Amino acid sequence: MFFRRKPAVIPSPADCLPGRPEPIPTAETHFVNGRPLKGPYPEGAETALFGMGCFWGVERRFWTAPGVWVTAVGYAGGHTPNPTYEEVCTGMTGHNEVALVVFLPGETSYEALLRIFWEGHDPTQGMRQGVDVGTQYRSGIYAFSEAQKAAAEASRAERQKALTAAGLGEISTEIRDAPPFYYAEGYHQQYLAKRL
Repeated sequence: MFFRRKPAVIPSPADCLPGRPEPIPTAETHFVNGRPLKGPYPEGAETALFGMGCFWGVERRFWTAPGVWVTAVGYAGGHTPNPTYEEVCTGMTGHNEVALVVFLPGETSYEALLRIFWEGHDPTQGMRQGVDVGTQYRSGIYAFSEAQKAAAEASRAERQKALTAAGLGEISTEIRDAPPFYYAEGYHQQYLAKRL
């Protein structure tokens, strides 16, 4: 049996799958806490967006954190509009599997979420995370403000110092302005809570 190897680089927009103009269906509410995935969110709530491997485990790390109001999984960082999971898995959308985290600044901080991010995966692996290989598993922080971007870059520098002191590799995490976020299919939302 021959298997097509996923590309190890993000494809150009011209090489990506075409996608679709309309969003794919997803869940309405969070399976664990019953809150609406797409809002409305509480006044003053902020959003964060992280990629750190398979989004099932990533989301669970955040929905259990203090001060997090709701989480959702989806796709971001690529070129294909409104992709499906199957399309993302081909490596031909450019998207990353990500977790959207809506948090309450009075109860937690973006810096606290960054600690969860850095401690929850190996940010030196490039286009993979453990046995999951492909551009959809890359490490990424997608900032919704200049303050978030500055905090992310400062935390990356601190984390790199610790990794270097331990004799470990260079961080490959991409830090960029938040691209469009596309909600994943309903069965992916809070997947591990439904299966365990």
